[in-house]
Amino acid sequence: MKVLFAASEAYPYAMSGGLADVAGALPKALRRRMVGCRVILPLYSSVKEELRAEMRFLGSVTVPVAWRWQYCGVFEARTDRVIYYLLDNQYYFKRDGLYGHYDDAERFAFFSRAVLEVLPLLDFAPDVIHCNDWQTALIPVYLDLFYRHDPRYSAIRTVFTIHNIQYQGKYGNELIGDVLGLSDAQADLVSYDGCVNLMKGGIQCADRVTTVSPTYAAEILNPGDSFGLDRILRPLSGKLCGIVNGIDTEVYNPADDPAIFAPFSADDLSGKAENKVRLQELLGLPQRDVPLVGMVTRLVSQKGLDLVRHVFDELMQLDLQIAILGSGQWEFETFFHEAAQRYADRVALRLGFLPELAHRIYAGADLFLMPSRNEPCGLAQMVALRYGTIPIVRRTGGLNDTISDSGDGKGNGFTFDAYNAHDMLHAVRRAVGGYADREGWQILVKRAMACDNSWARSAGAYIRLYQSLRG
Repeated sequence: MKVLFAASEAYPYAMSGGLADVAGALPKALRRRMVGCRVILPLYSSVKEELRAEMRFLGSVTVPVAWRWQYCGVFEARTDRVIYYLLDNQYYFKRDGLYGHYDDAERFAFFSRAVLEVLPLLDFAPDVIHCNDWQTALIPVYLDLFYRHDPRYSAIRTVFTIHNIQYQGKYGNELIGDVLGLSDAQADLVSYDGCVNLMKGGIQCADRVTTVSPTYAAEILNPGDSFGLDRILRPLSGKLCGIVNGIDTEVYNPADDPAIFAPFSADDLSGKAENKVRLQELLGLPQRDVPLVGMVTRLVSQKGLDLVRHVFDELMQLDLQIAILGSGQWEFETFFHEAAQRYADRVALRLGFLPELAHRIYAGADLFLMPSRNEPCGLAQMVALRYGTIPIVRRTGGLNDTISDSGDGKGNGFTFDAYNAHDMLHAVRRAVGGYADREGWQILVKRAMACDNSWARSAGAYIRLYQSLRG
């Protein structure tokens, strides 16, 4: 079985969000299961020089982009026994930032076509091309339209994964011929609701469509959660499924994590207590034995922060501390900054993306709050479990698939259903009450740390999916 994993970003070469983690970890897990998996992504100017120094030039091709012809160089690199192909075109990719440019549609139309054009250069003939999000959604479209007649491509099957349906690659219809290179007869593949919708093309043309959790796969069939794509997804729901992402258990391992203050394990939790004390000291919080609630999040409304803001003063009536790390919308940054000033001995805020501090919050906090409005999969709750930090989550998307309420004596966290601030507050109160039962809390912490959220389990589900495409 040979799989080519196509993504617009992948760790360690280019990173802006969770897709990079997936593209870095899933191929590695597939390799361990004896699947030949390689990754292909753009060669951005932000790729570090030390990584560039290890690349090998394979050759170049000329790629059609509508009426244009563009150079594409192919470089090969190896990380963790996985082969990466990085596609070079300085006009499209020698820029600051991965996304947000005026011609992103053209940049990723080029990349999608280039993935198919370079295959004859590679010593690798994939059985499956696994595409991810709107930036690679044109690969199944172009494969069906322009390459199926070639015996080298005729047997290739495609998987398209939706990591967040909110971001669909929507542009004006004037791009259909001039940028995407499609005729009027082919335009229907990417036309939707009066505009170009690249994700719609990937959904329609891919052999299988996946999302990053089973609950999210069901949610996006509803008008309220699909951002308009439910009308194309419902008729094609037979090829849709959800597979929960995993986490890299080597990166997130409390037994030997170099970023945290002291190692610990489910068999010896003394190090977790030391991490809490040291975290309180680092953040300027009094070193008290009260529940420490961690939040490592983007400060945006999708993450449920309006719920937290609505009942924040009531939260402060509970005997707890809160440590918040993240950045995002000005209104939430300002609110938490003011809250940290008003409750200086109870609330600590750090703005920005600080990976080392994130690890320390996962290790040192007792509870981890994720009241998301929607969460396709979520990784933070699984990382929190790995460090014995008990999640408090709203039952949506991947949070529903990975966290179950401990009220039955079997769960690994605290949950609430409605997107309601006082329902969230009640879940926090239950968690604070659970913390007071020290013997029961230790049992819950060990149960959380025993959860298997590794990529090995997710890789098995993807392998079965790939195999089904080969009959």
